[in-house]
Amino acid sequence: MKKFIIGLFIMGLTIPMHAQDPIQLPTVVLVHNYKYLDASGSKDLAIDVEQLELKVSDFNVKELDVYSEDNEYYDVFFIIPKGKILATYDDKSNLLRTAERFKDIDLPMHVKQSVARRFPQWNISKNVYLVNYYEPDNIKKMYKLTLQNGDKRIRVKVDDHGDFM
Repeated sequence: MKKFIIGLFIMGLTIPMHAQDPIQLPTVVLVHNYKYLDASGSKDLAIDVEQLELKVSDFNVKELDVYSEDNEYYDVFFIIPKGKILATYDDKSNLLRTAERFKDIDLPMHVKQSVARRFPQWNISKNVYLVNYYEPDNIKKMYKLTLQNGDKRIRVKVDDHGDFM
């Protein structure tokens, strides 16, 4: 008898759960320009840079106030305190090219180590990270570094692999 009452109790709890109406969620459309994300990705890229590049890859030009089917290309600026990206899209939100500039970001470890090996007594006082992306899969990345040792300053250019240019 005890098992019968417990069984009825459990059935009483489970039946109302199946009677609920399903909730219809709104449709979410993600654009994701994966070619751009794959090309621009790096192992130790600064968080600010990664987040802004993700916004650039997800941008949908059809949501712009100035969107018109007559326009073939759209230039859009993305700006944060440490940098900016000028991105060009076609009318279907495909990312065609970018020009990116970031100032005084956290450098990847392999770039820091490369500079420390070649210039052991020098400190990095300023840095600029430049990226130019041209669809499809043509990307150029470069770090412009200002090194300081006392009163002396030199400028060097390093690619994203840590090789000096």
